[in-house]
Amino acid sequence: MKVLLSSDQIQARILEMGQEIAADYKGGEPHLVGVLKGACPFMTDLAQTIDLPLTLDYIAVASYGKATKSSGEVKLVKDLDQGLEGRDLLVVEDIVDTGLTLNYLVNLLKARGPRSLKVVALLSKPARRLVTVHVDYVGFTIEDEFVVGYGLDYNERYRNLKDIVVYGG
Repeated sequence: MKVLLSSDQIQARILEMGQEIAADYKGGEPHLVGVLKGACPFMTDLAQTIDLPLTLDYIAVASYGKATKSSGEVKLVKDLDQGLEGRDLLVVEDIVDTGLTLNYLVNLLKARGPRSLKVVALLSKPARRLVTVHVDYVGFTIEDEFVVGYGLDYNERYRNLKDIVVYGG
């Protein structure tokens, strides 16, 4: 497997993103919602770089199963533990690929009345978009390659890699 983004590159970019978010939300208290399971390492590291009071929650959706391509169908697997009304919401994604999952989540969460809703994604893969979605904070834009590591998986494996690597099957 070829290293696409090293752990050092990832951590440096996350620090920049955290500082940008802290500046944008100065005086506020953003509520971060991580999309399970892939966003866990990213959200943990990102939260530690945002020098503001904040809260965390998690939501889980499924669209891949054991495949390397999205099924196109998205279903809610685990809902939030906290309400969103009147809060400044940051949806934290590991990767935005087809946009189907993010589109589903944004529509679902907007209906719950947050004051604001922005999206943070470690990776964006625009070549694969099937629907138009807006990502406010992007760590890295990548080509159309299947990647694993740093939370990203294939069949629940490789999430523990520190680097993001191109999966060769």
